[in-house]
Parts: sequence; C-alpha cells; structure tokens
Amino acid sequence: MKHLIAPSLLSADFLNLQRDIEMINGSDADWLHLDVMDGVFVPNISFGFPVIEAVAKICRKPLDVHLMIVEPQKFINEVAATGAYMMNVHYEACPHLHRTVHAIKDAGMKAAVTLNPHTPVELLEDILADLDMVLLMSVNPGFGAQKFIPHSVQKTARLKAMITRQGLDTLIEVDGGVNMETGKQLLAAGADVLVAGSFVFKASDPKQVIRELKSLNGS
Repeated sequence: MKHLIAPSLLSADFLNLQRDIEMINGSDADWLHLDVMDGVFVPNISFGFPVIEAVAKICRKPLDVHLMIVEPQKFINEVAATGAYMMNVHYEACPHLHRTVHAIKDAGMKAAVTLNPHTPVELLEDILADLDMVLLMSVNPGFGAQKFIPHSVQKTARLKAMITRQGLDTLIEVDGGVNMETGKQLLAAGADVLVAGSFVFKASDPKQVIRELKSLNGS
C-alpha cells in the first residue's frame, strides 16, 4: 500500500479555514487529521465539535479525529455523528481500552490508539489485533511545530515488527515534526500514514509539499 498523508488542521489558518480546507480538497492529501485538546490531558486547548462539524460539511477527505482528552470514551457518539472515518484515543487516557476500541467500531468508525513518546509499543501486544491503526506521537502532544524526537524511528520499526509477527495489517501513523527527511526515515521504518502540520500549512505552496510527501520513498 502506498503511504498516506494526513495534514493536521491544527496548523491551518483559522481565519481562513474554508480556504485551507478547499486547498486540502484539491491536494494529494489522503485524510485530514484533527487534534482535539482539552487543556487537561495536554497543556493546550484546540477546538471542539462545532469546528469539526463545520469542517466535515466541506471537507472531501476522510476525517482522522485524534482526541487528546481525558475520558475520550464519553464522546464516541459525538465523533461518529460528524462522519469521522477514524477515531484516535490515547492509551494513557483509557483504563478500559478494549471496551473503548470496540465501542468506536460499534459506532461505525475505524479505531486507533495513540501512544505518547514515553509509552512503549509493547504495551499494545494484547490489543493490537483489535486495532485498525496505531498513532505514534513523535513529539510531546499539545502543540504544533515541535522538534521531532529521533527515537520515534526505532519505535516505529519495533511496532512494525510486532504487527508483522502477529500477521496483522494494522496501520502505523506518526505525528510530530514530520518533514521530507524525517518522513523518509519513518517510511523506511514501516510507517503507513504521515501527519504533517506546520510543514504543510506554513509552506509557500502547501499542495506541492503534500505532493512531495506523497511521493517520498522510504526504501
């Protein structure tokens, strides 16, 4: 499978949000990544369901919704109501992860689990077969434009080995500090989906950057 590109809405211009969504619609992007932050689980507040609902009305790309919040299981139905394709919840925020993952699937969405930089991939050994995707944070979640954490490449490779060993087709998504250089390293390590925020939206030609990310070769 050719790798996917998911630009992150967090880095868009919120005064010109429709313009930026239309740019995504006309680009080679595969998904649109949306980070919902509550100021509790992470030290920042981003946007909530009114913004997601507005974006969903005009975005023609599947929505990849990442809840960086406490008790994300309380909002499964609200996320599903936006038409989201993928719902990401943090391992660190879900004491009953198996129940939450299957509730996401029962609501008609793909289920993904996110790991913070300090959380080892081995903790997913017993639930990996239930997941459609694992999102590895390659920065500490909460803010955009952070520096890539180098050990994320080795972490991606370890997760890929786990997936291969179990004979699964679970996707690996990586978010944080993604650019041409780190993107190529991550793809070589086994990543399937690259999330890019400021690298895309702050570029002079975002469509061209997306095109170049899409054409990266990790071999």
